[in-house]
Amino acid sequence: MSDTTPNQPAPKKYTWNPLYDTPRDLIGHGPNPPHPHWPNNAKIALSFVINYEEGGEYSVLNGDAKSESYLTEASGALPRHESRNTNVESEYDFGARAGIWRLLRIFERANLHGTIYGVGLALDNNPAVAKECQRLGWEIASHGWRWIDYHSVPETQDRAEINRCIDLITAQTGQAPRGWYIGRLSPQSYSLLHQIYAERGLELLWLSDSYADDLPYYHPIPVGLHKTTTTNNTNGNDHASEPSSSPPPQPSLILPYSLDTNDFKFLMPNNWSSPDDFLHYLIAAFDELYAEGEAGSPKMMSVGLHARISGRAGRAGAVRRFVEYVGGKEGVWVATREEIGRHWRERYPWRGEGDG
Repeated sequence: MSDTTPNQPAPKKYTWNPLYDTPRDLIGHGPNPPHPHWPNNAKIALSFVINYEEGGEYSVLNGDAKSESYLTEASGALPRHESRNTNVESEYDFGARAGIWRLLRIFERANLHGTIYGVGLALDNNPAVAKECQRLGWEIASHGWRWIDYHSVPETQDRAEINRCIDLITAQTGQAPRGWYIGRLSPQSYSLLHQIYAERGLELLWLSDSYADDLPYYHPIPVGLHKTTTTNNTNGNDHASEPSSSPPPQPSLILPYSLDTNDFKFLMPNNWSSPDDFLHYLIAAFDELYAEGEAGSPKMMSVGLHARISGRAGRAGAVRRFVEYVGGKEGVWVATREEIGRHWRERYPWRGEGDG
């Protein structure tokens, strides 16, 4: 039986693209990972991340053909096509109007900060967020221009929106984002980030679209980027590629993120049903990694939060109690991802082929 109907084209067969694709690495650091030598001999590096997406989600008001249906309180609800879903809109509005401020207050009282994964359109709609985060010492990284699935987005749009996001965060903060977590990235997003940052002479310090490790690691860029350089004209269309005489570009520094120590599971079927579930899991993960650090093998831990999820009063207490818990431990380095990335690059600079 065919997988397609007579009026539906067959799916395009996958072929390896050297400009976009990179091989999987199932070896990693191996049984004896490097000692990260975190500052002050910390036993663990702890990265708090707030995903700020509100206003960048699917909506007909943003020119989309459907409403948002992912990560809402009504788990499993279907999107509305060519129509608004004002209930869902108001859930996202809560994150921008109230949730983000509640979370930032929790960390301000603890004198801690982390990294904002900022969706460009969301930051554009509420400039006070970037201003307050800068005041509190938070790093503002990029979470893409929109909180949508970029998998089937045309390359020209993908490229344009990466540039737009860089421009917006630069205008709001005075510097381009040094790190990215797109989340629902396209097959070409990874390659385009490297191309665009090289074209613009900007520093791309870290990427986090990976869940593959408990420590930072280097990942090669697509081999197609070693052989060609791509320039961009003012219309956003690529010129023909020309051979490059410059040295092969360095690989990406990956700071792995986490979907298990992440509040998004409150809005997934059969996951966190109470704040205590989330809190106990965070503590269990922290304790295990902290014990490994005490035994001489420190690691990194990421905690993923969302303004409209953990910013709710019923869940914010779990964040506050976890912050208090880790605050009572010695040897915990709470850092931005930029701080972690710079430390790793300084301690373990890339030395050439085969250096992971």
